Amino acid sequence: MEIERKFIIQTLPPSLDSCQFHLIEQAYLNTDPVVRIRRQDNEFYLTYKGKGLLAREEYNLPLNEESYYHLRRKADGNIITKKRYLIPLPQPAYDEHAALSVQERKNPLTIELDVFDAPFAPLMIAEVEFSSEHAANAFLPPPWFGQDVTFDPQYHNSNLSQRKF
Repeated sequence: MEIERKFIIQTLPPSLDSCQFHLIEQAYLNTDPVVRIRRQDNEFYLTYKGKGLLAREEYNLPLNEESYYHLRRKADGNIITKKRYLIPLPQPAYDEHAALSVQERKNPLTIELDVFDAPFAPLMIAEVEFSSEHAANAFLPPPWFGQDVTFDPQYHNSNLSQRKF
């Protein structure tokens, strides 16, 4: 189960150069249900995603490079390329009134900041994954986060892949 919130980013955070990152290319074979292929650095995956906005099923299967490029030729819509920064969030903030366990409150998180290439640039989206929907709903984003677009399906990559330019 993937449980995540998404936010639009207007300004990059400081010290981004010190963060790990991945170079990602992904394409969609189907958008309902979502069937995606992804190259992340030198690894290749086929992913199925169920329905949902905040929480949904997700299954990843490894692919070899040959299979990835074979399936890539069959993809519909835009191929998405982006740089994904992994930004540690060692002490996430939560609503003080939320009934979270001590473990949930102290659990470090990782911000996955996607900086999209053309034709989507200058789009930047930060995603944060959680262990529960309760934790996701209680999360207080850092000040540099912009609009919460978790429940706006137009910011799902599968829908971005279908955007006309």
